[in-house]
Amino acid sequence: MTGGIGAGKSEALAALSRLGAATISTDQVVHSLYEDPAVLDAVVARWGPSVVVDGRVDRRAVARFAFASDEERAWLEGLLWPLVGERVAAWRAAESSKGHVALVVETPLLFEAGLEGNYDATIAIVADESVRAARAGARGHEALDERTARQLPQAEKAARATYAVDNSGTLRELEQELSGVLAKLKS
Repeated sequence: MTGGIGAGKSEALAALSRLGAATISTDQVVHSLYEDPAVLDAVVARWGPSVVVDGRVDRRAVARFAFASDEERAWLEGLLWPLVGERVAAWRAAESSKGHVALVVETPLLFEAGLEGNYDATIAIVADESVRAARAGARGHEALDERTARQLPQAEKAARATYAVDNSGTLRELEQELSGVLAKLKS
């Protein structure tokens, strides 16, 4: 599952879990990787001690360095993405025999990273631009534009996905759409 900033991926992931799917967020995997001493040591070696606050990686500080240039972002992705892939593969192996309706991996940069071939089907969560801007927070459109600069437009994500789910409405509408997707996946 993928989608742009503010499309409601987290809410969709929670809804899929309520509907019987096993779920994992690669963003959460990355957050847990920052607790790994080897990852902490690598980012400190690259960017210095300012990326650590109270013994923990400061993700905002890392983001400032990582998004300063394509080279820095590529370095961080080269460090993290293989580790994320390992953790997701281990999770899939552990969950595959448990009888879940589906296994859903939320990956914000699914298409951008070329990972769609790793899955049987893909779901793009999309929402109206005004809804996405409101969800992006106080900075609204400015925050949305700044944070989505390296992501594919949501229309392209929707076109490339097996299923596109509009999350501009209510939670109930989202769950109904996702329930329909899960039914199609089972058939």
